[in-house]
Amino acid sequence: METTIGLEIIEVVEQAAIASSKWMGKGEKDIADEVAVEAMRERMNKINMRGRIVIGEGERDDAPMLYIGEEVGVCTQENAKDFCNPDELIEIDIAVDPCEGTNLVAYGQNGSMAVLAISEKGGLFAAPDFYMKKLAAPPAAKGHVDINKSATENIKILSECLNRTPEELVVVVMDRSRHEDLIKEIRAAGARVRLISDGDVSAALSCAFSGTNIHALMGIGAAPEGVISAAAMRCLGGHFQGQLIYDPAVVKTGLIGESREGNLARLTEMGITDPDKVYTAEELASGETVLFAACGITPGTLMNGVRFFHGGARTQSLVISSQSSTARFVDTVHMFDKPQTIQLR
Repeated sequence: METTIGLEIIEVVEQAAIASSKWMGKGEKDIADEVAVEAMRERMNKINMRGRIVIGEGERDDAPMLYIGEEVGVCTQENAKDFCNPDELIEIDIAVDPCEGTNLVAYGQNGSMAVLAISEKGGLFAAPDFYMKKLAAPPAAKGHVDINKSATENIKILSECLNRTPEELVVVVMDRSRHEDLIKEIRAAGARVRLISDGDVSAALSCAFSGTNIHALMGIGAAPEGVISAAAMRCLGGHFQGQLIYDPAVVKTGLIGESREGNLARLTEMGITDPDKVYTAEELASGETVLFAACGITPGTLMNGVRFFHGGARTQSLVISSQSSTARFVDTVHMFDKPQTIQLR
């Protein structure tokens, strides 16, 4: 899979990032997301694959593109029968977030990315449009920290695994009212807190790379993004656990269905018999081969955002593969016009 479509999925996230970045700082989060979706879908439909969106643009609304269940790839083109034999193409499941952090783009803030994860059919957990309690940590802490333990306990374990004092640890938490007690506990345990308004995929991913000064992600965020984070962390050997949150009273902010009972019924309909199950990265991204790709829209911890120059743009992307056990950072100059010189800065 990596050798077949590895480069092309980089171009998919690059095109989404470039399109969205043109709306950076303009206060139009919906448009920033819409153009990213269009660009991602257009490039995705040129890839020689039989793709199916399992996590996409809104389970609850009638998203016109990259909606859950949509088929993507070269065989979706109108004249596909002239050059495409579906039986010869690789069949994959795809999880996408064309603009992770729409508010970050709209208001010119750091940390927004275009992201996707792919695996063979059935290899990604089709998470409902709920919330998820998440715990991400570096590879050294994998299997030692546990989402069922308190933040105090996990900070102590992290401290031992990373050979750092609690005061040297940084935990990322979404700045939400539901996390008030969690934030107090983390601080009382001696660790420092980095609050983010959006974009917890980037935070989870950063835990797996040394030098980012991010040592854990804790708290509740969107479940679909949890699956995408899990795919990356599985490839990187980092720790990730997720537990679906179906009670609106726990979330406090955002949409999560009409009631706790209604959400439990939805999970049952989806075949989820244990709504309180804690999922590992290997369960959320269970495929034999998993690929993750991201491209910075605005500057982030791991990647620069899109930088325009006259006649072109420069992007930084990351592609991670379980197949080759690699994490490749890709620096690309996109030449929209015939270049006189290539801008390197």
